[in-house]
Amino acid sequence: MTAVRVRVALVPPAARAARDPGAVRACGVAIDVLRATTTLTAALANGARAVVPLADTTEAIALRDRDPGGTLACGERDGRIVPGFDLGNSPFEYVPARVAGRTLAFASTNGSLALRAIAGCRRRLAAAFVNATAVLRALDGEDEVRIVCAGKLGRFALEDAACAGWLCAALAARGARLEGAAARLAAALAPRDAAGVRAVVEGASHGRYLRALGPEYAADVDFCARLDVYERAFEI
Repeated sequence: MTAVRVRVALVPPAARAARDPGAVRACGVAIDVLRATTTLTAALANGARAVVPLADTTEAIALRDRDPGGTLACGERDGRIVPGFDLGNSPFEYVPARVAGRTLAFASTNGSLALRAIAGCRRRLAAAFVNATAVLRALDGEDEVRIVCAGKLGRFALEDAACAGWLCAALAARGARLEGAAARLAAALAPRDAAGVRAVVEGASHGRYLRALGPEYAADVDFCARLDVYERAFEI
């Protein structure tokens, strides 16, 4: 049996690099623990129909305006809801009454870039600590896995690398081959348990930034720091 090959990008690649023809053979995994892939996992668990990741907020509004009954403009800039959007980037906003059956036109500062970076992959999964074990199960049978971390403004984000590392370490324990320094570095950062997950997320610079914005944001960080809230991995 051929070992699963796992690659990691600690930040989304440049647009040209993202157009890798080999990606069509791979399962792509996008990670933005704080908060996009945590929030989108909550949204899809609560019945959202689909997610359209967009780089620009005006695109999200335009898509919503073409289908106001079926599409919501969602996301954030600098952590805060965009004027004219229906929803921000808090998992607590995406309740069934708001999102069930709706398409989410989603534009966020960092997470959208990671989601768009895996657009060429055969399968595309949203991963976070809240569904980490479910994502691991969903990767069973894959030959190649490409994990893209959202980072923060093009820079390394500890919480995303640690989540990628959790997946890398678990896959390596099953015989996967970690390809490249980024995958091996991520695996070295993997939290060992739920307490370790919480320590990483709350201690990360972006976690501290969000908590400083107020109690609602602090509640988001607390939620994003939970391990295995959901038992399902969702394709984007």
